[in-house]
Amino acid sequence: MAHTLVGIVSSASRDKTITVSITNRETHPLYRKQYTKTRKYTAHDEKNEAGLGDKVEIEACRPISKTKSYKLVRVLEKSRGSVELKEEVVDVLGENAPETDEGEK
Repeated sequence: MAHTLVGIVSSASRDKTITVSITNRETHPLYRKQYTKTRKYTAHDEKNEAGLGDKVEIEACRPISKTKSYKLVRVLEKSRGSVELKEEVVDVLGENAPETDEGEK
């Protein structure tokens, strides 16, 4: 069986290519402190089915390009979506002032 990895899609803006971030917690051999190590892999996504934030499984394959040596096996979990501010919250923050029609009275 080929080498498989599970990670989160950090970029899906290129055609048929996704960037997957894989985070591991490791312990330092001398100081015994834990730290996180994040590695990024580019993977081939033939059907453009993975989106930003999705949890995916990728598998090692023959080199497809200079940086792509993995292919998408399956999407394990779709992302829950991004957070968007409502108009009232944006108005309170002062970024978009409401337009008034005082001149037409």
